Amino acid sequence: MRAFFKGSQVAHLASFPITKKWPARHPDRIQLYSLPTPNGVKVSIALEELGLPYEPHRVGFENNDQMTTEFLSLNPNNKIPAIVDPNGPDGKPLALFESGAILVYLASKAGKLMPRDTAGRYETLQWVMFQMGGIGPMFGQLGFFHKFAGKDYEDKRPRDRYVAESKRLLAVLDKQLQGKQWVMGDEYTIADIAIFPWVRNLVGFYGAGELVGFDEFKEVQRVLAAFVARPAVQRGLEIPKKPD
Repeated sequence: MRAFFKGSQVAHLASFPITKKWPARHPDRIQLYSLPTPNGVKVSIALEELGLPYEPHRVGFENNDQMTTEFLSLNPNNKIPAIVDPNGPDGKPLALFESGAILVYLASKAGKLMPRDTAGRYETLQWVMFQMGGIGPMFGQLGFFHKFAGKDYEDKRPRDRYVAESKRLLAVLDKQLQGKQWVMGDEYTIADIAIFPWVRNLVGFYGAGELVGFDEFKEVQRVLAAFVARPAVQRGLEIPKKPD
């Protein structure tokens, strides 16, 4: 019976063209297509926290893997992360892209990282949307104008616009965290997993801590330190691993 079940999963996964480029060695596991970017590690961290079996595949931007026909068959928006769950709802495989949607799905599948009461669930989702609609896009634009090609623009008004908005968002987050262990209070949720990889990236990889006055946001600093100290976060930040 187990062999039949696993065989059916192989057949199910074979129907996804992405498996031609990234074959599944463990077809009974969630297949993760990603990179260790702020959006990518949201999903690897969630999978590590939840203990869900998964198999990571590295989508190399240096090779334009995200523009291949196989990857676009899974995510036409050519962004990481994306997943295929061979054991989706009703026992059917499910393919998903957009990190926020994947976080909600994984939390629902495992019955963890999300409050059980309806109000708490929607309040958590609002903070996930806060990251998706605000923190991610604004911090990303600031990174472009501070670290990447935009830094060479003589006109600093675009950069300063994103600096001001990033500071405003950090102030909103700092206020929310006052008197709380995590974004939602004592309970660690997908809201934390959505938000703090981006905060870490802003002050780490982008090197924009001084630019946004990060020292002012003591609550954000406190919770970021607690977040990166979690063993599952430390593991998830390195997945998918770089090739040897």
